[in-house]
Amino acid sequence: MRAWATGLAAALLLTVSTALAGEVRVTRQVEADATTTMVHEILVDATPAEVWTAISTAEGWMTWAVPIAWMTKDDPDLIEAAYDPASKPGGADTIQQRFGERIPGRRLGFRTVKAPAGFPHWDAYQKVTSVFEIEPAGRQTRVRLTSRGYPDSEGGRVLVGFFESGNGETLENLRTRFVTGPVDWTAKLRR
Repeated sequence: MRAWATGLAAALLLTVSTALAGEVRVTRQVEADATTTMVHEILVDATPAEVWTAISTAEGWMTWAVPIAWMTKDDPDLIEAAYDPASKPGGADTIQQRFGERIPGRRLGFRTVKAPAGFPHWDAYQKVTSVFEIEPAGRQTRVRLTSRGYPDSEGGRVLVGFFESGNGETLENLRTRFVTGPVDWTAKLRR
């Protein structure tokens, strides 16, 4: 992960676009190697410790990101989740994220190592790495999700468009989780 930070600092900025998606600030840039990096940033009404629990545990993820998630004692660096509350661990519809970096209360790096069956452009997405950074911002916490390595390909561009809005909505769920409580997945999935 340190190589990513060094590469990001040394990268030539080819294009930058910034947009606001609700409360989420989104920045996109094309790196010197032609891959795209996206940064989603939001302020959350919670302490860094509360945000850390929400982003680093299966129980936390279920309050804002997905209706069902698991971690096992055998592999504490792997979180498995699904959007179908009836899903079971190892199912064809689950997503697996492998945590590669943990600085408790500050940084959590991960890569998606399994996507649901039929996930479009999986060959491109498996090259993407993501890092959550959390830092105090007065009485709030700034949450930054940086995703690097979207390839310069048709699939990479489709994924950038999908995750630009999708990650924005997900971080908005995180913000809302600390304002009104955990996501009501039954109601949300009915919509």
